Amino acid sequence: AAGLLPGTMSPRGLSDPLWPRVAKLLLLLLLQLCAHGRAPRASSLPRSCPAVCICTSDLLSCSRQTLQRVPRALPPTATTLDLSHNALTQLHDRWLAALPHLEALHISHNQIKDLSPQAFHNASYLRHLDMSSNHLHAVETHYFDALVSLEELLLYNNRITRVDENAFTKLSGLRKVYLSWNNLTTFPFRSVQGLGNYSLRTLDLSSNSLSSIPVEELAALPENIRNGLYLHNNPVRCSCPLYLMLQRWKQRGFSSVKDFFEEHTCKVSDNVPRSLIKFLKYSHMFENCSAGPEDVQPVPFPVMVGQTLLLTCNTSLPAAATTYMWISPHHEPIKHPGNSNRSLEVYRNGSLKIEEAKPWHSGVYVGLAINSPHNFSRLCEVNVTVYYPKPDGETFSTGLTTLLGCIVSLLLVLIYLYLTPCRCLSCCKKPAPLSPPQECSAQSSILSTTPPATDGPNRKVSANKHVVFLEPVRETQNGKIRLALGEEFPDAKHPKVLQLKSDSESISSVFSDTPIVS
Repeated sequence: AAGLLPGTMSPRGLSDPLWPRVAKLLLLLLLQLCAHGRAPRASSLPRSCPAVCICTSDLLSCSRQTLQRVPRALPPTATTLDLSHNALTQLHDRWLAALPHLEALHISHNQIKDLSPQAFHNASYLRHLDMSSNHLHAVETHYFDALVSLEELLLYNNRITRVDENAFTKLSGLRKVYLSWNNLTTFPFRSVQGLGNYSLRTLDLSSNSLSSIPVEELAALPENIRNGLYLHNNPVRCSCPLYLMLQRWKQRGFSSVKDFFEEHTCKVSDNVPRSLIKFLKYSHMFENCSAGPEDVQPVPFPVMVGQTLLLTCNTSLPAAATTYMWISPHHEPIKHPGNSNRSLEVYRNGSLKIEEAKPWHSGVYVGLAINSPHNFSRLCEVNVTVYYPKPDGETFSTGLTTLLGCIVSLLLVLIYLYLTPCRCLSCCKKPAPLSPPQECSAQSSILSTTPPATDGPNRKVSANKHVVFLEPVRETQNGKIRLALGEEFPDAKHPKVLQLKSDSESISSVFSDTPIVS
């Protein structure tokens, strides 16, 4: 410590005149470091972009570089990483720890065969993963269970033959899964049943090797999954339950059937691999398939009390080998020739006859075809409603009532327009004097051509009569309607005209083109 003080020899034997200068430089350097608070760390320096990649603000593209391993020292700011079209064969554990903000990862068109147990650890923000066109053989439980934020998973065009039942259990935010163009022969549909209650909307299993589809399990799936469950282009064995299920999906407008209607195929024979038919397009082969209870809607059949009705079901089954049975609304089986009291009769062609309909005959009748003691096929359901006739007083035609109402309304309108009575009966019988003004005085003077009585008997009636037409209302002042006389009336200053003009302010309705004679 003594050797570092000014004025002393340095440990290396520096002379006294040089050592103070070196000490001052060291002191300045220490003060500068203290002013910044800390010395610079190597970890805070920005990492450079790998030479084989293209880096932008948050995008890192390393595609089509024939990479056999992931480059090191990746920029931590990347949210999208593209490693597609390379030669990657494996992904090491926790290799995404250097990318804490990664949201989209593209590793398609590589040669990855499997994934290590912790390959996607430290990727809790990843939402989109594309591993299509690789060499995966299965989807194990540990492959994607750490991707808790995953929404879209693309695994099409691999070599997948099996999907573990718990492969998607922890992916509660999963919306779309693409597994088409693989080698799947079965799929655990029950494993995705709970996902439908969250967000799963698309499950693409098309173009695989599915030989059978559990219709019962699919019927238990939520509707949002069935709407996006794509099963076309699979060698499924033809069956009536499958055909009826897809027909029902088509009627309900599900995209999975509506968008790929002609691509749904089924295999007629297991011994003939190429015996595939488009069974939804050529549905005549399955027209005799029996529908389940949820597929048949009862046909309404109203009938009046006392009438005879005949219920029939359209069928093309051979009559020789088929017998028919109906089930009444009271759960009574009815076969040929009919029930005990013969109020219900069944013909050999399957028709049901009710001789005289009664109110207790109302309900749903179910028609069945029997091909063997244990083979029942549902043909149709008819909902019979027996009603009483309406009383005679209610048989009046509704259309005639409407027509009469329209005629009466039209007559009332015509009477109102052309035969409106005068509001003042006394002034309508004889002309009212101009002074003092009364109600209807102006109106009566307008409609009258007789001189007023106040003019005297000796007054000569002018032969030069003038006809004046009232124009439409020009203005309204203080809530009163003012009548506008023609501006070119020659005797506008005549006292009678002035009297008429003053009286016209009390008129509540205007008669256009009404002659005035003075």
